[in-house]
Amino acid sequence: MPKNKNIKSILIIGSGPIIIGQACEFDYAGSQAIRSLKEEGIEVTLINSNPATIMTDPSLADNVYLKPLTTKSIIEILKIHPNIDAVLPTMGGQTALNLCIEADDKGIWKDFNIELIGVDIDAINVTEDREQFRKLMIEIGIGQAPSTIANSFLKGKEIAQEYGFPLVIRPSFTLGGFGASIVYDKESFDDLLSRGLEASPIHEVIIDKALLGWKEFELELLRDKNDNVVIICTIENMDPMGIHTGDSITVAPAMTLSDATYQRMRDMAIHMMRSIGDFAGGCNVQFAVSPDEKEDIIAIEINPRVSRSSALASKATGYPIAKVAAKLALGYHLDELKNQITKTTSALFEPTLDYVIVKIPRWNFDKFEGSDRTLGLQMKSVGEVMGIGRSFQEALHKATQSLEIRRNGLGADGKGEKNYDKIIQKLTYASWDRVFVIYDAIQMGIPLSRVHEITKIDMWFLKQYEELLTLENKISTYKLEELNYELLLEAKQKGFADRQIAHMLGCWESEVHTKRIKLGINRVFKLVDTCAAEFDAQTPYYYSTFENKMITSEASCADNESVVSIKRKVVVLGSGPNRIGQGIEFDYCCVHGVLAAKEMGYETIMINCNPETVSTDFDTADKLYFEPVFWEHIYDIIKHEKPEGVIVQLGGQTALKLAEKLDKWGVKIIGTSFEALDLAEDRKRFSELLVDLNIPFPKYGTATTADEASAIADDLDFPILVRPSYVLGGQGMKIVINKEELEKHVVGLWRKMPNNVLLLDHYLDGAIEAEADAICDGEDVYIIGIMEHIEPCGVHSGDSNATLPPFNLGEFVMQQIKDHTKKIALALKTVGLINIQFAIKDDIVYIIEANPRASRTVPFISKAYQEPYVNYATKIMLGENKIKDFNFNPRLEGFAIKQPVFSFNKFPNVDKKLGPEMKSTGESILFIDSLKDDQFYELYSRRKMYLNK
Repeated sequence: MPKNKNIKSILIIGSGPIIIGQACEFDYAGSQAIRSLKEEGIEVTLINSNPATIMTDPSLADNVYLKPLTTKSIIEILKIHPNIDAVLPTMGGQTALNLCIEADDKGIWKDFNIELIGVDIDAINVTEDREQFRKLMIEIGIGQAPSTIANSFLKGKEIAQEYGFPLVIRPSFTLGGFGASIVYDKESFDDLLSRGLEASPIHEVIIDKALLGWKEFELELLRDKNDNVVIICTIENMDPMGIHTGDSITVAPAMTLSDATYQRMRDMAIHMMRSIGDFAGGCNVQFAVSPDEKEDIIAIEINPRVSRSSALASKATGYPIAKVAAKLALGYHLDELKNQITKTTSALFEPTLDYVIVKIPRWNFDKFEGSDRTLGLQMKSVGEVMGIGRSFQEALHKATQSLEIRRNGLGADGKGEKNYDKIIQKLTYASWDRVFVIYDAIQMGIPLSRVHEITKIDMWFLKQYEELLTLENKISTYKLEELNYELLLEAKQKGFADRQIAHMLGCWESEVHTKRIKLGINRVFKLVDTCAAEFDAQTPYYYSTFENKMITSEASCADNESVVSIKRKVVVLGSGPNRIGQGIEFDYCCVHGVLAAKEMGYETIMINCNPETVSTDFDTADKLYFEPVFWEHIYDIIKHEKPEGVIVQLGGQTALKLAEKLDKWGVKIIGTSFEALDLAEDRKRFSELLVDLNIPFPKYGTATTADEASAIADDLDFPILVRPSYVLGGQGMKIVINKEELEKHVVGLWRKMPNNVLLLDHYLDGAIEAEADAICDGEDVYIIGIMEHIEPCGVHSGDSNATLPPFNLGEFVMQQIKDHTKKIALALKTVGLINIQFAIKDDIVYIIEANPRASRTVPFISKAYQEPYVNYATKIMLGENKIKDFNFNPRLEGFAIKQPVFSFNKFPNVDKKLGPEMKSTGESILFIDSLKDDQFYELYSRRKMYLNK
């Protein structure tokens, strides 16, 4: 039993809706913590307002409260559950910590006799108050950048005068670097100082002398009540100081740190952790190191909680930090707990990596027109990917292949930047695509010393880039038939994709694939085992690489650690990095798909590259391949595992886009066929189907040139909704009101998405928008939910407040929606989930689009009605069940409202008006008893305010 036997019931505070700076890494941490506590027989109560996450699934915590994260909600819960003994606030990011502090200030924990575990309030206050933190560090002998606190505009001006520029402004008590900035000159100082003071809840900033060009490192630590401390992971930022760690390319283990400096850094981190309070749990410490031979170390900050980097460190090492931290909060010692991967060694064991991981953030600047795209102290990325390889070069390539931004890796795809001035500008003012631009600069002949001088990126990393370019240039001198085993193997070991090698050789990807298979250069799979294979690992968590063949007396082969079983298997394709339009909802769907297939006796295989999510937890699926959701990697895994088929309809557009290739290469798609998926995306064929079914749809046309678009506009009449095919989250969608706007928009779209077919619809001005989600087994259709949008038609469904059930649709309209949904689901031969969107004008229901896959709203409906719809749909996809086998019993009193959440505060100068292109980063759920509720009235009164045509 846990050391503290008095704790039998715990409240966990979640992180709420996903925003930039606080994303699904806290869903992952919270989910792990809940499972960890329940293993100990603890009753777990959760408060979290996010319906899209696994964390709020009823199968996890004993009591789940989908309520606003306020002290009022906390009091309500504590009154219902007087048996709650303790609160664990460290799994929900800054949101949970801030709520915990507020509850403490109001005396709520004291009133209800609740113990605070996993952290102490003093530790939070010391680390969040930058002046207190600075004084403590100086007191214990830890280096600090020269800095002074300012809690007024006048004081800030005085400090700037004393220090000179460049300066760093950091507001106290904020997350994701909100309000922070580097100030290079006095002209911009006033604005940035005002912004920093406003961003801080206590209107306080600390002004530092900027350490530009210093190297940045992070250490992830765990500590128990017995004061044992382990360093789980050392992470090096490839980007130097000046870019928020959430926006930095990071590498583990550290690549350029000398052993002596690492030992000093370790000692400092442990000293810092012990000095801020007597707590047990996780901790993240950030350091700056001078780029000279002295390697001076300065502490930047310490977070006494599970952080954004904890998820990355967990996936990088295979050490489940949040799971262990939850047990430490109960009083366990590290040496009493088992290493979750080996199952034989103890948790008092520092992971050792015999591979390299590279994390690259994923941005969505295209959603924020007019935004400042340079990277700085304020985090702007919406997600991230992680690549695992046997070398930095291989891991870097795998991470770039995971981003899904139409790049095949570094270089060798014809998409590099070739303009000298643009390259210099993107290097000088850190751009989101700098990881690619460095390669372009070296390719152009810009000396490494110049690239280093501009970017301050360590020369070791730049030399790694140079080696890749040297190899590309060498291979480019060959023809396919001349390429030898050694050179092709070297290219694969350095992470080059078959597609990139084909570009170098001027041939087809399939020809390179055929040649490497013929030469016996096959992908092999290695275990992530926390201990560099020193002990046997029991958890099947794999990454791929290429190895030289071992010659033995019996055979010549490379060592493959992934043993294939004879069980019937199914692959679930994940959704890749989070982005606007494709977020955590699809991770929720993938996890439930895996669990349903397990229930049916299948061996489940998960392929995904997102380190923040529950789907990439080491024990969610029977086998996890932490690999890019990129054709070559997927096909090699499928050839190795030989599954019965692949589920593509749970992983959003990422998985769906691979359906055509899977179909072409003879891989079975589980559930709805590729033909049906393609029919729904092909607007012309889909419209012909609607004509046959006698279902109305807005007048439309398709165009592949600007002239065609102009001719269609004459026929359709303005306003016109323009949208590209095969995209998610309304990417590139816009309502145009004249020919000039139309031409400008379509030309811009084809520049970004060459060869894409554009759809032009007559926009039904003033229409009401609604959507339905349903499950179909090919014979019967069950509608799981119909939602009415509060905003008018034209605001993207992901940005609309949606009510379940509808609040304003008559019986005649509702019947049309039901009839159309059933007809379309059956006509598309849907097997599994389908989402259909409608526009309602003059009591006629028009079809906007149909998507025979899991939609963004499925988790919301599942939580609102308390039904495991993805579980049911997966069993139908697998052919194990029919709709009539399930006893549907939705339970909802009143209404549930899906409320979008935006991160506009990260982009102060962008247009905040809403339109057909999705801009929200997350969502919360609001339950109301009736339409007379004040919150509904307020939402409804603002419904047309933001429509951006």
